[in-house]
Amino acid sequence: MSMKRLGFTLLVSLLACSWAGSVFALPRVNLVTIQGSINPASANYIVEAVEQSERDGADALLIELDTPGGLVTATKDIIQAILNSKLPVIVYVAPHGAWAASAGMYITVSAHVAAMSPSSSIGAAHPVSPMGGNEAPASPAADEDADEDEGEKSPLQTPALRDLSAEKAENLLAAYVATIAKQKNRNVEWVEEAVRNSVAVGETEALELGVIDLVANDRNELFSAIEGREVVVNGEVVVLALSGAQVVPLEMSLVQSVFDFLADPNVAIILVLLGGLGLYIEANNPGLLLPGISGFICLLLAMIAFNILPFSWVGLTLVLLGFGLFIAEMFFTSFGALFAAGALCLLLGGSMVFDQPELSDLTISFWSVLVPMVLGMTIFAAVVVFSVGRSMLGPSASGVDELIGQVGQSASILDPRGKVFVRGEYWNVEVADLKAAPIQEGEAVQVVAVDGLTLQVRRVGSS
Repeated sequence: MSMKRLGFTLLVSLLACSWAGSVFALPRVNLVTIQGSINPASANYIVEAVEQSERDGADALLIELDTPGGLVTATKDIIQAILNSKLPVIVYVAPHGAWAASAGMYITVSAHVAAMSPSSSIGAAHPVSPMGGNEAPASPAADEDADEDEGEKSPLQTPALRDLSAEKAENLLAAYVATIAKQKNRNVEWVEEAVRNSVAVGETEALELGVIDLVANDRNELFSAIEGREVVVNGEVVVLALSGAQVVPLEMSLVQSVFDFLADPNVAIILVLLGGLGLYIEANNPGLLLPGISGFICLLLAMIAFNILPFSWVGLTLVLLGFGLFIAEMFFTSFGALFAAGALCLLLGGSMVFDQPELSDLTISFWSVLVPMVLGMTIFAAVVVFSVGRSMLGPSASGVDELIGQVGQSASILDPRGKVFVRGEYWNVEVADLKAAPIQEGEAVQVVAVDGLTLQVRRVGSS
């Protein structure tokens, strides 16, 4: 009887502990950290984090965001994952001083809860080119005002060319983000301005404009501020209860980390230039191996990067043409014209290779990355071309001609014929000056000419 009572007591205690644990368990929030560009690797990271959080039964997913922008397709994948998520997704622009620029603005606006840390900023979502942006076409009203102020237009004046690619990207992205902002009850007019005119604001103004929901110093303050807030998740109203939540970081896999590093236009163009330079060195110095192997690896990684990033074949062709012109300068006398053209092709091609505003707002840093890399390669190639040019202008020194000028030792009396030991070999020789006194065995002689298999020598020190 006592054993039955003991078993019953243990069962009741176990059920009570289980109930207490479920009641008093801390809420769980999974954490994703994005610091850098939005690319397929980071998009896959966030999409998998949403799916894993749903499987784990997490109460919410927190995305801490600090990005200058990224690929349109990757941004779209992230937004779709957030909008179709079965749990609340919180986007927090952090740490202090972080950016939610361009693609980051779209992701922040699409979140169930959008928050920013102090000294952070959001906006500047207009698609730009690496050379400083796309000019919007002047409005008809502006043209009329200009005609009234300046009179008849000069025949030399022509209207600015329209960038149709940039206009298409601008209109599509503006409509896309406006639809999301309207669904999330955020400021539709401002997000359109951020796309069309690249406006950007700090966290305080973003809160006043209704672009975000709150400003928080840290995660604990964020969770406390949204305690009890109602959000619509997948068509259902969810009440947030995250105060004191347990934060569980979700890390990138090794493959995702590698792809995330390669999916940077600056890294991609540096790999292309270093790969070309390595093969260039190997071609001029066969057998070194290290430059050739390093160049091949760099080009292989660059191919992976180009498979991730949208690129322009025109820009890539110009880069390859630049390398070709550097090589051509070594074999054709152009007085530096081919060399200068090669450097120009590298600059133009490098600035154009990732200029795809309708697909990405990621570009190469022209002055801080491209110009120094091309300048360094140009200096190196100039040294190589100069050295090769000097060697080509010098006398030929291959085969037996290499013996001319060599100093050896007579192996017999030279009167005027005999044998000498030069460059590790015995040669039949003839004294060039037949009127000179015989050269004794063991005297030093110098080769002055080659006649078939016979060398002409003279006594060292003779004129």
